[in-house]
Amino acid sequence: MRFSQMLRGTASVAVLTVFGAGAAYAAAPAPAADSSQPNTVAEIVVTAQKREQSLQDVPIVVTALPARLLQDAGVKDIKDMTILTPGLTVTSTSNETITSARIRGVGTVGDNPGLESSVGVVIDGVYRPRNGVSFGDLGDVSRIEVLKGPQGTLFGKNTTAGVINVITKEPQFTFGTGADVDVGNYGYVHGDAFVTGPIAGDQLAGMLYVADGHRDGFYKVNTAGGPRTDTTDQDQDYWTVRGQLLWQPTDKTSLRLIADYTKRDENCCVAVQTKDGPTAGILNALAPLGQGVPIPADPFSRVAYANRGTTQNIVDDGVSAEFNTDLEGIGKLTSITAVRHWDSSNAQDIDYSGADLLYREASGNDESFNTFSEEVRLAGKSEHLDWLVGGFYADEKLKMDENYYAGAALTPYLSLLFTSGASAGFIPCLTGSFAGGSAHCDGPGIDAGKIVEDHFDQDDRTWALFTNEDIHVTDKFDITLGLRYTEDDKKLSSDYNNLGNNGAACGGAISNVGANWFFGLGIPPASQGLPFAVLCLPIFDPLFNGYVDHQSSSENFMGGTLKASYHWTPTFMTYASYARGVKAGGFNLDRVATASGSPSDPNFGVIPVADTSFAPETADSYELGFKSTLAGGKLLFDATAFYQQFHHFQLNQFNGLVFVVDSIPEVTSKGVDADVVWFTPMDGLSFQGGLTYADTRYNNFTASDLVNASNFPSLSLLPGNQISFAPLWSVSGAFTYDHEIADNIRLLANLDAKYTSEYNTGSDLDPNKEQGAMTLVNARVGIGSTDRRWTVEFWAQNLTNVHYKQVAFDGPFQGSAFQQTVQPNHTFFNQSLDTATYDAFLGAPRTFGVTLRLRY
Repeated sequence: MRFSQMLRGTASVAVLTVFGAGAAYAAAPAPAADSSQPNTVAEIVVTAQKREQSLQDVPIVVTALPARLLQDAGVKDIKDMTILTPGLTVTSTSNETITSARIRGVGTVGDNPGLESSVGVVIDGVYRPRNGVSFGDLGDVSRIEVLKGPQGTLFGKNTTAGVINVITKEPQFTFGTGADVDVGNYGYVHGDAFVTGPIAGDQLAGMLYVADGHRDGFYKVNTAGGPRTDTTDQDQDYWTVRGQLLWQPTDKTSLRLIADYTKRDENCCVAVQTKDGPTAGILNALAPLGQGVPIPADPFSRVAYANRGTTQNIVDDGVSAEFNTDLEGIGKLTSITAVRHWDSSNAQDIDYSGADLLYREASGNDESFNTFSEEVRLAGKSEHLDWLVGGFYADEKLKMDENYYAGAALTPYLSLLFTSGASAGFIPCLTGSFAGGSAHCDGPGIDAGKIVEDHFDQDDRTWALFTNEDIHVTDKFDITLGLRYTEDDKKLSSDYNNLGNNGAACGGAISNVGANWFFGLGIPPASQGLPFAVLCLPIFDPLFNGYVDHQSSSENFMGGTLKASYHWTPTFMTYASYARGVKAGGFNLDRVATASGSPSDPNFGVIPVADTSFAPETADSYELGFKSTLAGGKLLFDATAFYQQFHHFQLNQFNGLVFVVDSIPEVTSKGVDADVVWFTPMDGLSFQGGLTYADTRYNNFTASDLVNASNFPSLSLLPGNQISFAPLWSVSGAFTYDHEIADNIRLLANLDAKYTSEYNTGSDLDPNKEQGAMTLVNARVGIGSTDRRWTVEFWAQNLTNVHYKQVAFDGPFQGSAFQQTVQPNHTFFNQSLDTATYDAFLGAPRTFGVTLRLRY
C-alpha cells in the first residue's frame, strides 16, 4: 500500500509537470456539466458494429452503460456491472481469477483455462483470452456495451453467447485532473486519480490513471491449528497504473498508445459448508479439538475453516497501439496491435474443513497467458453501402503448473471413510499382501507433502478474415451481411508427475483385485467399487507418474450474420436477424483416465487418456425485434424475441472429486430481451432498466450421446432441465437524480436494483445447489458543487444484506449425491440416499461507505 501510494503521487506530479509545460491552463474553467451523460436517446452512441452509431440504428441487442451511470452505480470491475444488466451474471469460485460471465444463462465455467469463453471481453479493441484475465479495476471508463447473442464476426475470437465491450476514456487536449477517495466498512479504502491534457500543442495529448485499493476480508477464518495465519479471507490489496498517449498529426490520422500494469496480492477464496453429510463427523474428529465445522452448517455466519493459505498473486500488464487513418477515396484504415501478459499464482485449501486433507501451494501452482494480437480493418461507405473488411491474428501461449499436497489427515480420513469409521489404518493395508481375507499391513499410506506436480504448455494460433456490409436498399430498408472465416491451431504438451509414495495405495488395490480383498476387509459387496474408484482417482494414479503427452488440433469454421432492418418512421425500426458464433474446441488441462485409455471407454480405469480434446461449441441465433424512440427523443423502448441453439455445449463440472469437461449435444435458449431508457420530465431524473426472460435448457440426451458415457451419472439431472446460472427472469432498473437545490449546490441520488428468479448454481443441477429468487439493491446519495469540482457521496451495496450463493459444489472426498446401480449408464438422484457434503462460495454481504470526488 505504501509503495503504491508513493508511486501514484510521484506519477501524478510528473505528469502534471509535463502537461503544464505544454499548455497554459490556469484560467481554464471547470466543466458545467458532464458531457459523458446523454440527455436524449439520440446521444447514446455504441460501436457494436465497429463504427460509431446511434444505439437505435443498430439491429443488435445492446445494453449500453454510459460513464455517469457506471460512476453513480460504483462500478469498478465487470462483476459490479451485473446489477445494471438484465440477463448478465458474473461469478467467481476458488480464486477471483476464475471469473465466469454468462449472458441469457450461457457462459463458461472458468476452472479449466483450456476452455475459451462463451462471453468474450474486449477492452479498447483488444480481446482478452479468458474472463478471469479481465477481472480488475477498469479505470476511467467512457462506456460499456453488453452485446447479447453470438458475436461471430467482429470481435476478436468468435463468441457464442455475447461480448462485454469496454471503452475507456482517451486523452483530452484540454487539461483536466481529478481524484476519488472511498472509505467503507470491512476496512475498505480505495483511491484513484487521473490527469489529462496536451503535451505538444494540438497534436499530442496524454493521460495517466492510477488506483490503489485495500479491503479486509468478508470471511472470518478458523485456522484450525494452522499453519495458515491469516484469519480473514476474500480481501483486496491491489494497485494499477494506466498511461496513454494520443497523437493526431493531422485531422485524418491518429495513434493511441496504451500501457497498463496491475498487481494484486490478496487472499481468496475460502468456501463455507452449506449442508453437512455423513462424513462431517469423521472430518471433525481429525481436526484439532473444537476446530471442526459446526453441525448443522451455518454458512452465513461467514466463518470458514482453512488451515492452509489462499493467497492469490496476480500480475496483469500489456501495451496496445491503435492506428487510424483516412485513405482519401478509399476508406478508414484501423490497426490494433497488442501484447499482453497475465500471471496468477494461487494457493488453495481444497477440503474447506478443519482437517488437513489436501491443499495447493501458490509457488508452483501458476497460470500464465502471453498473448500477441493484431487486427486490421478497412471501412468505407458509399450512397448505398457501408462496408468493412478485415483480418485478425492472435498467438496465445498458455502455461499452467499444478500441484497437490497431502495433509497429515488425508490417509487416516480415507481409511475411516472406507471402513465407516472403524479403522484409520485401512489405506496402508492396500500395499501389503492379502490371503484368505487377512491383510498384512506393513505398507505406507500417503505421505504428507507434495504428491502431484503437473505441467501444461499450450500454444494457440488463430487467424481470421471477416467482412461486415450494411446495404441500404432504400432510405428505410437495410440489409447487413457479415462473414468470418477462422482457423485455429492448438498444440499442447502435458507432463504428469507423482511425488513421494503417491500411488502406492492405488497400486496395492490394482495388484490385489484378483484376491477379492474388499470382501476380506469387510467392505460391503455393493460398495466394493467405491474404494477402488477413490483410491485410484487420477491424482493418486501411479500410471500418471512420468507420463508425457503431446496433442494438437486444427480447426476451421465459418461464422457470421444476416440482418434485415426497416425504419417505418425516423423513430421506429424493426429487424430480423440470424447469427452464428463458434467457440473453438480445446483440451482438458487435467488428468483423465479410463479402463482402456480411450476417451470413449465407459468403464472406470486407471490408464491415462492421451486424447483429452473436446469439440468446438457453435451457436445459431434467430432474433425478431424493434427499437423505438418516444416522447420527443426522451424515451427508448426496445424489445427482442430470440431463439438460440447451442451444439456441443462445453460444460466443465466439478463432481466432488475431479473436473470433467463434457460436450453436451444441444442447449436451447428462447425468450425476450427488453431495454428502457427514460429521461423523465422531472428535471435531473432519469431511468435505465430492462428485463430478460430466458428459457435456457439442455435438450434431452442419453449416455450414448456423450464422448465418455461413464460421465453420464453426474449429468443425469441435466436432460430437459434449465441449465445452471440461468434464471428464467432477470429484471434490472436504475434511477438517477442530479439537480441543483441551492446556489452552486446540487443533490444527486442513485438507486439500482436487480431481481433474478431462482436458479441452480451447480453444473450437475443437484437440488442442494439451488439459489432462491432474490433482489439486490445498491444506493448512493450525495451533494456537490454544480460545476462538479467536488462531490461527497454516501453509498451502500447489497443494501438489504441479501444472503446468496455464488457457486455451490460438492465437498471434495465427502460423499456422493448420485447413486449408481450395477449398470454404469443408469443413475438416479435420491435425496434420502444423498451422502454428500455441500460447500459454497458466497456473494458479497452489505457494504457501505463514503466517497469524495474532486475535479479540476
